[in-house]
Order: sequence, then structure tokens, then C-alpha cells
Amino acid sequence: MAASNQHSPARESRPAEAARGWLVALLASYAVLFVVLAIAPHDRAVWWAENIPIVGIVAALAVLHARGVRLSLAAYALMSVLVFLHTIGGHFTFERVPFGWVTRAFGFERNHYDRIAHFSVGFYAFGIAEFLESRKLVTRRWVACWFGVLAIATVAALYEIIEWIYAALEGGSAGAAFLGSQGDIWDAQKDMLADILGALFVIVIYALVRPARRSP
Repeated sequence: MAASNQHSPARESRPAEAARGWLVALLASYAVLFVVLAIAPHDRAVWWAENIPIVGIVAALAVLHARGVRLSLAAYALMSVLVFLHTIGGHFTFERVPFGWVTRAFGFERNHYDRIAHFSVGFYAFGIAEFLESRKLVTRRWVACWFGVLAIATVAALYEIIEWIYAALEGGSAGAAFLGSQGDIWDAQKDMLADILGALFVIVIYALVRPARRSP
């Protein structure tokens, strides 16, 4: 009996070690992708503009994790989708990402790679709702879920404003590439809609896969 008790802590730590390994793998994969795609991007100014926010997100998540703000592996995996898609978009610029097969398959008139990236922005609603519930900052699940969706909608609007300001100040091809409207006058509104739809999609998944926490 004593021997089994001595081994129990090791068994209990295995899930944590496995999760840590997956997080290290995600971070290492991003680092490799970042370095490779930093070589000869289509437009260096666009590369900087697209990658600075993503590096900031990754750094913030790493710092929060180191300080004890831990989310589930599912949350980190979902959040990594935007990181990878955006890093690829920064290398090619979003309208030039090799995505023609999708455009041809569905008969689109533009490259919709940026719409998929915007949809993945909404995946952060999963982590937001999870954080609010795990820290017991809200007492009702629907509040955590709805706050996650509203947070994404707010960020989406702010980012579109930042894109507009950058494009107006830069005034050249880099600004237009960063804006990525591809001639669509409703591009900003469609991007925000994609963000919100991504948030709604992932919040439904959150509600299904995460059991509700009961109040003591």
C-alpha cells in the first residue's frame, strides 16, 4: 500500500506533463513557422504589420501561463489556429496566399483566406469563457459565453479601425495590402461578421464539451 501511494503523485502529474508537452510543441511549431516565413516575404512592411500583433498575442499567453493563468489544451489549440493562419498571411499578404483552389472550387470572386483567418479570431471566445468560469468571475455560464462573444466583437471592430488608420497613414501598396479589402467596399463589415460567427461557433462547442460548474 505504501509503495502504491509513493507512485500516485507521478501518475497524477502525467496529464499535466502531457499538456505541457503539447503546449511546448505548439510554441515550437509557431517559432519554426515564424522564422521560415520571415525569409523574403512578399512585402516586408506588411510582414511587420501583420506579425507584430500575433507575436504580442503569443507573448501575452506565454507570460500569463507562466504567472499561473492556465487554460485547457483545447483552448490553446483553438487559439493557435489564428496564430498559424495569420503568420502565413503575413508572409504572402492575405490576398496572395495560395488559396486559388478554394476560390475556383466555390466560384468565388476573391481570395477568402482572410475570412477564414477572421473566423478563427472568434476561437478566442472559448478561452475567455473558460477563464471567466474557472476563476469564478461569473456565476452563470451564459454570461461567460455571451461575454466571450461580445469581447470578440469589440476586438474585431477595434482591429478594423486600426487597419483603416494604418492604411490611411501609410498611403501606399503596403497599406492597401494590410487592409486587404480586395476591392470590396463592405470588407470591414464582413470581416467583423466572420469574427463574430467564429465566436458563436466555438461558444457552442464550449457549451457542449465543458460541463457546467455548479455553485457550492
